[in-house]
Amino acid sequence: MTKKIEAIFREEKLHAVKEALYEIGIIGMNVMEVRGHGRQGGIELAGRTGTYRVDLLPRVQLNIILSDHNVEKTIATIQEAAQTGNIGDGLIFVYPVDEVIRIRTGE
Repeated sequence: MTKKIEAIFREEKLHAVKEALYEIGIIGMNVMEVRGHGRQGGIELAGRTGTYRVDLLPRVQLNIILSDHNVEKTIATIQEAAQTGNIGDGLIFVYPVDEVIRIRTGE
């Protein structure tokens, strides 16, 4: 069986996550810049004219497709590398993948 791991985390943690995944042999991935917020609803910032709320925070979304035997180790690696201990560290989603077809060969 194949799984898709979708991890959304802080932009500044991308390099650490990528390097940690390379170390365990995970090299295929897609990365996208995304914006959003979780339960906290964003952050409040103070500027010269007062405070204002930023509700769509910049994050990175990492997508990886892999076989079942690599899933737990990959999740633990992402969690360890992306964690700061603060609110807004991110989320990891795991989805089943029914079929994967290589475009070049059709396999």
